Amino acid sequence: MLDLEELLDGFTPPRPYTMEAAADAPPVPGVHVVLDAGSVVYAGYTSNLRNRLRQHLTGNRGSSVLHDQVAHLLDSPDEVATAEDVAAWLGRRELRWRETDDPKPAKEDLVRALQPCFNRQIPKPR
Repeated sequence: MLDLEELLDGFTPPRPYTMEAAADAPPVPGVHVVLDAGSVVYAGYTSNLRNRLRQHLTGNRGSSVLHDQVAHLLDSPDEVATAEDVAAWLGRRELRWRETDDPKPAKEDLVRALQPCFNRQIPKPR
């Protein structure tokens, strides 16, 4: 079985998931992961890394599975988590990405191998 570093070979080094990190991402296709204490909690793919990483931070529950899942985690019986709450939580996590012209299979391989807690569906084996 591959270890995490083998699975993330070719990804950027980990860095805090902030707007600055999202702004540094290129506007190209790729796969991205969010890590919490060294464990992958989300894997995603996109045709534009920069835009998608910004959307996770500034979007809403309908614009991003990651945003929605984190918001549900942060909701309390008395208060609904805001976009700012989600961005603050993500800012305390780490982000890595890898450029690739065919990001969907790379994301699916990561989700199958790691089963991140914020990915809703595990893809079927190819």
